[in-house]
Amino acid sequence: MRKDIHPEYHQAKVVCNCGNEFTTGSTKEEIHVEICSKCHPFYTGQQKAAKARGAIDKFNKRYGIQA
Repeated sequence: MRKDIHPEYHQAKVVCNCGNEFTTGSTKEEIHVEICSKCHPFYTGQQKAAKARGAIDKFNKRYGIQA
């Protein structure tokens, strides 16, 4: 590798708005995020499954699809 053209690589501390902290590699030393795997509805299982089913039923009803 050529010298003086690559950015420095750090062990970055990632801080989420929910208070969760973890480390990862990055060119920045500290990263602030709004949402992480501890608070995202997809990963926590708190998605509105009924809401999704309602949208599917509405689609099927609109196009006359029999389930």
